[in-house]
Amino acid sequence: MKTPSHIPSSDPELLERLAEEYGTPFWIWDADVLRARINAVVSTTDSPGVQARFAMKASPTTKVLKEMKSAGVWIDSVSGNEVLRARHAGYSDGNTPPEICFTADVFRDNALQTVLDEGVLPNVGSPGMVGDLQKAKYAGPISLRVNPGFGHGHVNECDTGGPSSKHGVWITEAKTVLDAAEAAGMQVVMLHAHIGSGPEFDELHDNLSRLTDEFAEIVPLFKDLEAVSLGGGIPHNYRDPDADIPVERLRDLFASAQRKLSEVAGKELRLEIEPGRFYVAPGASLVARVTDVKSTETNEKGPGVTFAMVDAGFVDLVRPAMYGSYHRITLPGVNDRDDVPVVVAGPLCESGDVFTRDDSEMLQPRELPEPKTGDLIVLHDGGAYGYAMASNYNSLGRAPQLWRESDGTITQITRRETIEDILRLEE
Repeated sequence: MKTPSHIPSSDPELLERLAEEYGTPFWIWDADVLRARINAVVSTTDSPGVQARFAMKASPTTKVLKEMKSAGVWIDSVSGNEVLRARHAGYSDGNTPPEICFTADVFRDNALQTVLDEGVLPNVGSPGMVGDLQKAKYAGPISLRVNPGFGHGHVNECDTGGPSSKHGVWITEAKTVLDAAEAAGMQVVMLHAHIGSGPEFDELHDNLSRLTDEFAEIVPLFKDLEAVSLGGGIPHNYRDPDADIPVERLRDLFASAQRKLSEVAGKELRLEIEPGRFYVAPGASLVARVTDVKSTETNEKGPGVTFAMVDAGFVDLVRPAMYGSYHRITLPGVNDRDDVPVVVAGPLCESGDVFTRDDSEMLQPRELPEPKTGDLIVLHDGGAYGYAMASNYNSLGRAPQLWRESDGTITQITRRETIEDILRLEE
């Protein structure tokens, strides 16, 4: 499927008007783009016994969660507060059905108490969590996250399967954890694994097929099983906005996996998937202002570069600084200037506050129309882990999020954070 082409981040007059009204930087969501991605995922799960979830860590804003809820997409949460945010957005408590699943390797802060209070399905990723639940006198259903021994993140730091991954119980230890859970009066009603979003769709397709086979080997051990989750991992192409991602191929794979796993279980099982990034990545862009353009000169330490200084930084979009992740960058409405190599850098008191880096964290100038002070600049495809990972470093407030509806209306879904908001925690 392809992303709709009428993205508001391409409309220079609209962006300039919004910049005047709300200031920069700001986030702009496109409802049509988000809904197209939601519909693409849901269309792969319209076979009997197949259910989609959203890994809400990618974008937990209430407006986004309500869009998921209206499309019948369930939630995978990873903290007690994410459970409560999902409840705030209208999702049901309890586990019949388990609209909210809580996945973790550690119970932190209010997580354990929230599981108890809200009755959501806990998906345990460490053996010790069974003991934590037992101490809390929990004797309900649980899900067990296993590490199948393979998988691929979009970068090495995001690997979610294999010997270097902290997530889940090694698959050969699943029976041991099952025995401990049953001895504590719990029923393992779901098996779960997440093998990550590799760089190529065919890799994901092959890994999901392999994961189904791995689950088929252990499913008969779990007599109380009701569901199996294949996790998420549908890749998003950050470099090519016109890339055709053949998600429709997953429909037959999911239907076949549901039938196979139900057959080996001797009863009907629900098959779940839980993408995060794919739903939301293209739905939002970060809009900033070029505040200055300056250059360094070549010397014995290396080549000189031209810096486009902008008022957005890794407090707004941390992925390039954290992973060397690539985001497309455009200067909307600038069509009459030659391209030049530019490093796009932010305002933070950190040398690493740079948006144009490679995966080795080295500066990687981008060929862009020659920037000038006052230009707007857009960092695209920031809907996944953009605002969700924003921070208050340097005591900066998080930028506002705006929402463009299908009819062109713009609403503010989160306001700009102020120093009063930040200091309120210290009072």
